[in-house]
Parts: sequence; structure tokens; C-alpha cells
Amino acid sequence: MTRIILIGYMGAGKTTVGKDLAKQLGLTFYDLDWYIETRMRKKVKQIFDECGEEGFRTIERNMLHEVAEFENVIIACGGGTPCFFDNMDYINAQGDVVYLKGEPEVLFRHLKMGKGVRPLLLGKSDEELIQYITDSLKKREQYYLKARHIVDIPFMENDDKVKDTIEKVKRELGLDTNPQLRQ
Repeated sequence: MTRIILIGYMGAGKTTVGKDLAKQLGLTFYDLDWYIETRMRKKVKQIFDECGEEGFRTIERNMLHEVAEFENVIIACGGGTPCFFDNMDYINAQGDVVYLKGEPEVLFRHLKMGKGVRPLLLGKSDEELIQYITDSLKKREQYYLKARHIVDIPFMENDDKVKDTIEKVKRELGLDTNPQLRQ
């Protein structure tokens, strides 16, 4: 049974890396935000608007407890998931947790490149966004650093950089290019 859980700040590439890694390893991929949206039949932003962050974090925790029981999966958590309740201790107990660690400038560039709506970033200038990322990362890193595995990520502006990052994750987890998944 294999369970790999990716954590890190928004824009770290958890979904991008997770989807491709799952494909390579023959595992099922779950993005926790997508899972929440499917189960709740609402977008994360709508849940935030209706329930506030506290309400969203409670829903997120409940959905995390569902998806983290699945076997032979790769799960990409939301950026804040490890920072609330006992979530970080819980996910560490569920599988191999990998912190995709990005510098604020890299995260900023990824977020600018991305197309999704990020409720916590709405209405910020580039300078405000970099400062917000830097400040948030300082608060969240105490949780992220509890991961058993830490992989520094580059700016992943193309497929080759994504592939390189996936190879770094596989090496960190002790999986070679033809992995025999751990039983």
C-alpha cells in the first residue's frame, strides 16, 4: 500500500507534480481542493464566502480524513491544510509526506503563471503578493517542516523542470525510475 501526501505553499506545484507522479507510479491522484469541491458541489471560493475560513478548514479536515484513508494514492493538500487542527500530525501518520519547498519568488512566479482563482490572493499587487507569500510562509513553515521529506523546487516554467522535480521527489522517497511500490 502506498500513500504519498504532498504539502507546501500554494503555487509550489503540488497538483502538477502529483498528477504526473501518480501517472508514472500507477497510483490514483487526488487534489484535496478538487475532492472538497466534488463532495460539496461548490467551489472552494464559494465555501470560503459562505462559511468563512474557519468553516472551510473544518470541512477541509473532514475531507482530508476521508481521502487520506484511500490506498495507493497521491494526495495534494491545500497550502493551509497542514496548519490547522492536528492535520500535520495526522497526515504524517498516514503516509510519506513530501514538502515541496519553494522560495517566495518561485511561488510568486508560479502563482502569476497559474490560471486558478486563489481566494486569499484576490486584489493584491505584485509587491503585496510577494510580501504576503513571504509573511505567510514564515507562519506556515513550522508545520511544513514536520514533513519527513523535503524537496526544494525550482521555477517550473516548462515540462522539463516539472520532470526534474518529479525525479527529485522519487529520489527523496527512494523510488527508482522503475519503482516496485512498497507493500
